[in-house]
Amino acid sequence: MADFGATDVDAFRAEARAWLKENFPPSLARKAAPAGEGEEDTSADARLWKQRMGEKGWGVPTWPAAYGGGGLSKAEARVLQEEMAAIGAANPIGGMGVVMFGPTLLEYGTEEQKRRHIPPIVKGELRWCQGFSEPGAGSDLASLQTRAEDKGDHFLINGQKIWTSGAQYADWCFCLVRTDTTKKHEGISFVMIDMHQEGVEPRPIRLINDTSPFCETFFTNATTPKENLVGPLNGGWTVAKRLLQHEREGISGAGSGGAGPGALPGAGLTELAPKYVGLDEDGRLADPDLRTRLTRHLMDAQAFALTGKRVLQETKSNQGPSAGSSVLKNVGAEVRKERAELAVEILGHQGLGWGGDGFRTDEVATIKAMLRTKSGSIAGGSHEVQNGIIAKRILGLPDVIQKAH
Repeated sequence: MADFGATDVDAFRAEARAWLKENFPPSLARKAAPAGEGEEDTSADARLWKQRMGEKGWGVPTWPAAYGGGGLSKAEARVLQEEMAAIGAANPIGGMGVVMFGPTLLEYGTEEQKRRHIPPIVKGELRWCQGFSEPGAGSDLASLQTRAEDKGDHFLINGQKIWTSGAQYADWCFCLVRTDTTKKHEGISFVMIDMHQEGVEPRPIRLINDTSPFCETFFTNATTPKENLVGPLNGGWTVAKRLLQHEREGISGAGSGGAGPGALPGAGLTELAPKYVGLDEDGRLADPDLRTRLTRHLMDAQAFALTGKRVLQETKSNQGPSAGSSVLKNVGAEVRKERAELAVEILGHQGLGWGGDGFRTDEVATIKAMLRTKSGSIAGGSHEVQNGIIAKRILGLPDVIQKAH
């Protein structure tokens, strides 16, 4: 009989359970993980939990132990996730450094870059933001014009980025810059920029849901040393494509039960509906049409979550995310949008409040979350861009379909 290491996994489960019991503050049970876009929980217990997970490396359980990661196998990481879920413990280590930049740097960075930048990400000590999109370079990202001029031992950077999530809080920015104006894709480089310097100005953008997770960011004679170039000079487009795959996987919520960015706060729909809609004499939701649509949504969400976990394991076994992340990104955005709309519908008139004594905090949060999900079809690459990737890289369709004559 094949040995799948069940004994080792069971031993690790006991180890993880014991460590969590000793180190996880019970006061944080069932509290949401930080989104990485705004202010963090700075309570004593939250700081302690973050410190302990960072030192253990379990915030990024499968990252190499040589750089402070957990060094766990995929099976052990799943066990850890299960044990954390069982006690309501959220991972306090997150943000763009974990979801996007860290995995990319592990693949493309030099040994010196990894030893310098990965440990602070593992411990949640520094925040990162993404400098990709520009006012004239959104879906056609390769049209970016932010310049990085070679000044010998450093680059001089001038230009503007937009939709830089959390730039007002960030310590560092991973950024696409133009280092050759004679070529499009082959003239782009990938650099790391210290945000705490003169010449870097993030300006928060207030959104329809009354939050400011995004900024427009201006670089005016900002600098970064040559050692902060990731990958080869003018080879940034290759690095960026891999990072975007990590981003789309993160936005989709693949491997996390669909609880990616934009997940709703508060109670789940199945707990929310009976409270606000009521039950009939048979114990079912009183609104049969809502009952049908809610059931269909829950089935779609579960199918998406299971597919996400499967694709996540497949992509890890192939050394990184694949074009399948575009499928998950599109579907995940639609699942979260539908969930948010159902939540507002369930709340009825209580889902239309913006503040005041007549509305609870979680009710206001629900309508704001619904408005936030509307951007899901654009963030990380629009639906149309993802459909193009799916058509070309998964379905094998030609770039241009000739019309029949």
